[in-house]
Amino acid sequence: QVQLVESGGGLVQPGGSLRLSCEASGRAFSTYAMGWFRQAPGTEREFVARIEWTGGTTYNTDYVKGRFIISRDNALNTVYLQMNSLTPEDTAVYWCSADAPPLYSTKYRDARFYDYWGQGIQVTVSS
Repeated sequence: QVQLVESGGGLVQPGGSLRLSCEASGRAFSTYAMGWFRQAPGTEREFVARIEWTGGTTYNTDYVKGRFIISRDNALNTVYLQMNSLTPEDTAVYWCSADAPPLYSTKYRDARFYDYWGQGIQVTVSS
């Protein structure tokens, strides 16, 4: 059983930055694609970003707009989401997720194709 633990969320003012971290258990982290999803009040869970085991990245450009960066450190079993220029619309619960092999790179927007999930972490952007 793979466990994913998010950290780094909290309250930030508009225009500020946060870096979310997600540490995975086990020894197979380097074989996973890792994703971030979020869900704001009254909305459905939506895709934020994905990083492949090779390091390639995909973003939801509808709202990320160059503000977010996903990265990974395989030595630490950790994936990160650097969030800059935050707005109140970014307020949501953010989830870390893992897509274990076989990888579904073409299904990166669909949460159903990810195998493991963190507990979720709150990000609140307000004055």
